[in-house]
Amino acid sequence: MLEDIMAWLYVIVGGLFETAFAVSLKESHGFTRLWPTLSFAVSVTVSMLLLGLGLRELPVGTAYAVWTGIGAAGTAIVGMLFFEDPATFLRIAAIGLIVCGVILLNLAGGGAH
Repeated sequence: MLEDIMAWLYVIVGGLFETAFAVSLKESHGFTRLWPTLSFAVSVTVSMLLLGLGLRELPVGTAYAVWTGIGAAGTAIVGMLFFEDPATFLRIAAIGLIVCGVILLNLAGGGAH
């Protein structure tokens, strides 16, 4: 039980680092700015490490979907809040669908293997 909780924690935090690496990648301007480039490198490494740790206990499809969903939704939200990406009804609805899809995938058999 504790292993499953830790695995989900790894995947969730890894998804947050996925958001961080996507934002850092944008801010690096094609790897021409030092600090955002270093932030990208650290964030992508931590994100992948945490996903890998989560995959020790969780099914690959479900864990990857959660990790990617958090990264995609998180990046879209950060873009709307800080980078003037449009915050239209359809974009917000799409984020909601990503979240719903991840939840449904988990309910459809996302337990530990």
